[in-house]
Parts: sequence; C-alpha cells; structure tokens
Amino acid sequence: MRVLHVDSARGWRGGQAQVLLSARAMAERGHAVLLACQRGGTLERRARAAGIDAVAMRFSGDLSPAAWLPLSRATTRFRPDVLQLHDPHALIAGFVAAGRARLVATRRVDFALQGTFSRAKYKRCQRVIAVSRRIADVLRAGGIAPERLRVVYEGVRDRAAQPGGRETLHALGVPRGSLVVGNVAALTDHKDHSTLLAAAAELLKQRADVSFVILGEGELRAALEAHAAHLGLGARCLFLGFRDDLDALIPAFDVFCLSSHMEGLGTSLLDAMCFARPVVATSAGGIPEAVADGISGTLVPPRDPQALARALAALLEGPDRRAAYGAAGRRIFEERFTEARMVEETLRVLEEA
Repeated sequence: MRVLHVDSARGWRGGQAQVLLSARAMAERGHAVLLACQRGGTLERRARAAGIDAVAMRFSGDLSPAAWLPLSRATTRFRPDVLQLHDPHALIAGFVAAGRARLVATRRVDFALQGTFSRAKYKRCQRVIAVSRRIADVLRAGGIAPERLRVVYEGVRDRAAQPGGRETLHALGVPRGSLVVGNVAALTDHKDHSTLLAAAAELLKQRADVSFVILGEGELRAALEAHAAHLGLGARCLFLGFRDDLDALIPAFDVFCLSSHMEGLGTSLLDAMCFARPVVATSAGGIPEAVADGISGTLVPPRDPQALARALAALLEGPDRRAAYGAAGRRIFEERFTEARMVEETLRVLEEA
C-alpha cells in the first residue's frame, strides 16, 4: 500500500510523535510512505533524521492555498492509495490534493465539532479514526456516520528505561530523598496545570518531601510559573520545558500525574505505563480507557484540586501500592497500547478505505 501522511503542525506534541511513529512503522513493514508536513517544523526535522521521505510545505489554518499546490504535486508524483490526514487543518489540503486516493482522517482531541464546516470536513472522508471511544462518541454526536468511524487506540514504542533519570533530576534541582510527582504535557488550557499546582500546594502543607516536575512547553508557561510562585511552591515545583530525555526522566518519577479537564487519550500516560509508573489522573475524556481506577492508578474528577491532592497523598504513602499499580499499568500497556498493535489496526482501516 502507498500511504501519504499529512500533518500541518509546526510544534511537537503527542500527535506529531504518533505521525512519525506510524510513518516509520509502516515503512518498516514494506509499505511505501511519504510524509507531508510543515516546513521548518519539528516533525520535518525528525522525519528526515529517521530516514522518512518528507515533503515540506506551508500550512496556515484550514484554508492553506500555499499548501494545496505542493501537496497536489506530491500526490501526483507519489500516487498514494490513501491519504491519512492527522489533524483538522490538514483536511482541506488533503481534499484538494487527493485525486483518486482515498481519505482517512485521524481525530485525537475530544473537543466537539464546531459548526457545519468542521463537520463537513470529516464527512468527506471514507473513514475517520478516533483514538478513544470518547472521541468516537463526540464524532457521532457531531453527525459523523457510525459506519465510517473506527476506534484505534494510540500506541507507543515498547522500550527499556534509560539510566540516569534520578541524577538528572537532582542536577536540575530536585532534592535527594524527595518523592517525585511528574507531569508531561503541553502547557495549554485543556491540560489544566492550574489544578495540578493547586493540588501541589495542598499536598505540600502535609509533607515537605515531595517535588513536582512539569515537562513541556506552551503558551501558558509564564502564567503557570507565576501562579506557582504565588502559591509559594518555590523550588518544590520545577518547570523543565521540552526535554529529549523522557525515557530516563519518566522512569524516575514516583507517580505520574495528568490533570487535564479535556483529553483525547494522552500519549504521555502510555509512556508512563510502558515504564510501569503508577498514575494519578482525572477522569476526563479518554483517560479512563487507559487507566484502570484502583488497579493501575487513581482517577479523580477534573478541576478538583483537593481530590487530586488526596489521591497523590494516598499513593505517595504506599510504596507497595505504587509498585502494584505500576505493574498493572505495564500489563495494560502490553495488551492495548503498543506501537505494533496501533500500526496493525491502522493499516486495517486504511485497507478498508
């Protein structure tokens, strides 16, 4: 099969990691793969470094005439069987350039479809992949025909933890002997770091041997750092920005915490489960489809810092429970959230289309 992947994002988040993972894995399985992505973006750089054939173009929102012509040229040259359109802004360019190729959209967010235009974009695709049942529900409510919908959970590579994570955290300011609550997420509104910071302030009133480590970048970083200072978190809450050494840092967390009030699924959760980290998270979006409450982690209502603080406190006091939750999360990861399973199920949907 000949697959043209299209993604318009300039930055690097979980969705772009999934695009690169899918393209590379499909190529390794013998499929012809081409990636169309944002010129000068992180995905372009990483795709080329991984040996993926990439064509770079200028995407600028839903209506991107500057992307239509180069994408049409790429389609004419590559002659794909199917275009997999990985984000909402890639859809219109894909429609214009598709020719006789079939269209498969992937939806990774649980935001409601807004307006006729948004719904029409997805209705033109032969298949729409939702990365959680929650997203599929949102798409059905938005008028997407159930027979076109397929749920394919995201997946991440199964890999061993890299050494040195604790020493790196100590070098970055985490005191020795401290328990570490870690978060990996873009610093955007729907990830709701404000609730995490409020929970941190509550927890630190009870015990002083906990540090909060927040990994990620986003438009809210300055505001969140100011809020953390206002709450008096000081050196107990570290914003470490975008890091390339997550495979060492995530295994060094005692607890992984995700405080989103909206979430399609959360690939950082899957990374934590891969490394057998116990989880405290909200019940937002598709998170309950990944985290088994009381088995691999603890789920609390969104936007409830007191409940989040209580759940963190309970788990930090029980090393045996942390170990049991981590082991259960690892088993769930192996059964449901590996790269291999995700790619094979995606290929079946592309073949259907």
